[in-house]
Amino acid sequence: MGNCYCDLNLAGSYTRKTRTVFKDRISMDIEVDIIEFKVPVENNKTIFIWDIQPIFSEAYIFESLWRVYSAFGALYLVKVCPNATVAEPGFYALVKFYSAVQASKAQRATDKQFLFQNSPLKVRLSTKHNLAFYTSKPLSLSKCLDLANHYLGFSGWSTRIIALKDISKYVDAECPEEDDSQSVFLKYGCIVELTIPQHGVSCQGVGVAEKIIDSAWDPEEKLRRRGTLMKQAKDKAVVGAFEKVLLMVLGNGKVAIECRFDPDEILPEANSEGVIKVNDISWNEFDGAADSNAEQDFPWDLPVD
Repeated sequence: MGNCYCDLNLAGSYTRKTRTVFKDRISMDIEVDIIEFKVPVENNKTIFIWDIQPIFSEAYIFESLWRVYSAFGALYLVKVCPNATVAEPGFYALVKFYSAVQASKAQRATDKQFLFQNSPLKVRLSTKHNLAFYTSKPLSLSKCLDLANHYLGFSGWSTRIIALKDISKYVDAECPEEDDSQSVFLKYGCIVELTIPQHGVSCQGVGVAEKIIDSAWDPEEKLRRRGTLMKQAKDKAVVGAFEKVLLMVLGNGKVAIECRFDPDEILPEANSEGVIKVNDISWNEFDGAADSNAEQDFPWDLPVD
């Protein structure tokens, strides 16, 4: 299957270029909403909900808000917070979308509505916040999978390991030196191919994981640590592949896919000499690394009008 690439200079220019006119069967203009596999930091993707009654538990509020707002589109997260002590008892919440268009629609549809309580809620978009100091990060693996499953379906995409190799012997000057003779530096590299067959799109991601282990550990512990390191490299490669994907959501709900190509990235051929090919690996026996891009990556002190 051939790769489908789109050469982009700037994400903003690409968005403007892509937001051209699409005609559906009834000749209506359809706007394209661009969604990337990155942590959404734009203020117009966050809505705030006030006047939540104190009679509910935080768990109930979280579940109710997720149920209501996930109907408008994929959610990055929902956060429920108690009111400040100087305010009346109750809660407020933040809902983060991947799409600014969906966040705007959700705000307009739910403002001054009762939703899950017997009094109306106040819902606003974040409008004043300087995000110049915040750089959008790649999504964690679990968030990538959730977003892909939402728009592509559980069977609408697949990944396969092209290569997995112990590259500990190829360390460069920037790699950490071993503290003593008892330490062994391990480094694994992985190449993963992400395929979206319904759209004829495929792209590759690269992941590298490294760790210093104690050579005095027993063989079973060393094997477990190696397995964990291999899984981390594979997970990073999957995230790297998803990071190249652009989801273009049309106004009629249909999804188009483009894969960005980095001309500076060098990927070896699948049959490169000296690369260990791996067809199938079960990761269940190894401890997985926790997702690094959790809620703490996002600034919560967002003021609104």
